[in-house]
Amino acid sequence: MRKITLLSLAMALSFVCAAAVHAQSAPPVPEDAAAKANQVKARAVLDAMVTALGGPLWLNLQNSYIEGRTSGFYQGKPTGAITQLYEFRVFPDKERLELTKKRNVVEIYTGDQCWEDTYRGKRAQLKEPCDDYMRRRDHSIDVAIRAWLKDPNTVLIYEGQGLSERHLADQVTLISASNDSITIKMDADSHLPLSRSFQWRDPLYKDKNTELEEYDDYHTIQGIPTPFTITRFHNGDMTNQRFVFKAAYNVDLPPNPFDADYWGNKLKK
Repeated sequence: MRKITLLSLAMALSFVCAAAVHAQSAPPVPEDAAAKANQVKARAVLDAMVTALGGPLWLNLQNSYIEGRTSGFYQGKPTGAITQLYEFRVFPDKERLELTKKRNVVEIYTGDQCWEDTYRGKRAQLKEPCDDYMRRRDHSIDVAIRAWLKDPNTVLIYEGQGLSERHLADQVTLISASNDSITIKMDADSHLPLSRSFQWRDPLYKDKNTELEEYDDYHTIQGIPTPFTITRFHNGDMTNQRFVFKAAYNVDLPPNPFDADYWGNKLKK
């Protein structure tokens, strides 16, 4: 019995030694290969998101229209200001917001310009709200997919799964050639976007700010899943919440929709 036990022990030791030698001799996975595999995974997750959003139908949208209401928050607390909104967007960089029930306050965004038209006529928006809009637009999911993803210099990083608002989510970060980034979280089951976030450095105080936008209550409109609740956060504090009542795509636009001079004169009358 003792001889059998010693023999078994010797055999076990030989297997362990052989395994150790094999582990030492096995070549490690190159870092560039691991990075490429991670990028492939990240792109597959983003492709699944695009498919969930409507695939070519979503990618080829010409414009969108929504009706709803928007409310502001300060330090996470409601300001009490609730405004009706009517929004027209033409991809990639034109947007028109008609505010109040009378639709007599019009904000127009074209390229890098921000205008406001009221009964007093046309005026340029203040720098801070204009900059805020441009940052959100340039880090939107639309821009991430339609522009960043097409750039061969954009780096994709799949960051695994985690919880987002009680949903299991896949997380992907896109990093541009200029070292800017957008992080998107997608529902692991439906693949629809749950949130989009990015950071930017304050030019005065030099500290980093984090902007987060969450999407919920999806309704399928003309084959396009559309979030009817959109909530924005700045450094963890809620700043704005939007509730959509109606949405449509590829609609007829108002006359001269992005001509701030035309609407400034029209609202003055």
